[in-house]
Amino acid sequence: MKTEIIINNKKRTFDLEPNTLLLNLLRDELNLTGSKYGCGVGECGACTVLLDGNAILACMTLAVDVNGHKVDTIEGLSNGENLHPIQEAYLDEAAIQCGFCTPGFIMATAALLNENADPSEFEVREYLRGNLCRCTGYVNIVKAVKSAAKRMKKK
Repeated sequence: MKTEIIINNKKRTFDLEPNTLLLNLLRDELNLTGSKYGCGVGECGACTVLLDGNAILACMTLAVDVNGHKVDTIEGLSNGENLHPIQEAYLDEAAIQCGFCTPGFIMATAALLNENADPSEFEVREYLRGNLCRCTGYVNIVKAVKSAAKRMKKK
């Protein structure tokens, strides 16, 4: 099935099987491996990407269903060598340990800050509840989101 998707601001055309998952398209066809295959059932958030600015789970989304839409991955968040303020905040607040879940958390953070430029700690925790981390304990992740919000206000 012919499918056109804008991925990281680049329009791409694919001839896809109807059952191709967006995650598999990103990872296997485009070598955009930042989005991770974690659970495969929408429970961990490791595959989070943005669809028209909103967080979605790429492991639960058929690629043909995003035809004509814009998809952003962790690879498209930075501006060349310059990290996005969210990425900088995650580094500065030590919100990264093993790193497996980090791209999903960062993309979910981007979606949250698109919706709410100054979320409370409760709102951050509530929004990110679908993203699981086994290493950090979430305290530094929440700090990173709050720091990113401040950084983005300054831009």
